[in-house]
Amino acid sequence: MVNILTAPLSTLQWVSRDKLRANDWNPNKVTKENLELLTQSMFSNGWTMPIVCRPDFTIIDGFHRWTVSGPDWKYIPPGQKQTLYQLLGGKVPVVIVKHSDEAGDVYGTVTHNRARGQHLLEPMKNIVKRLLAEGKTVKEISKQLGMRHEEIFRLTDFSKEEFLKMMAERAPGYSKEMYLRKV
Repeated sequence: MVNILTAPLSTLQWVSRDKLRANDWNPNKVTKENLELLTQSMFSNGWTMPIVCRPDFTIIDGFHRWTVSGPDWKYIPPGQKQTLYQLLGGKVPVVIVKHSDEAGDVYGTVTHNRARGQHLLEPMKNIVKRLLAEGKTVKEISKQLGMRHEEIFRLTDFSKEEFLKMMAERAPGYSKEMYLRKV
């Protein structure tokens, strides 16, 4: 008997991304900035989640991973020389899920998207404060978390003047102890 929990992982394979096709029911849209962040994440962390698709290679989950791995996606993060498509030779990791009807595929798309959750304000404030206390720059936090400087400012307890000074790459006279007192 096939274990429904492990069956998809037994189908893990790298296939030509050209075999896959988008579904026509995905309600999830992502901004260009978030696609760039996804690309940055993949370069930083590797490809950690395969694309979930039906046996006919219609995508159930992973449309945006598929998008940024394509030949038309030209974003290359700083420090890199090639696109994901070039580095992966046009291949992507997939797992196959067989539902009894199309409704199961639709449910899969929506639940994958919704289950990823939302970031809460207080935990995000704690993360930004922790990174600043560790000596990370606003520029680095902005790049790594895909946040505008204004978003980072709102998650701190710094005054506008203190924050602008910090953005000047930790100007002399602003010690780590001063940051720790603020956070």
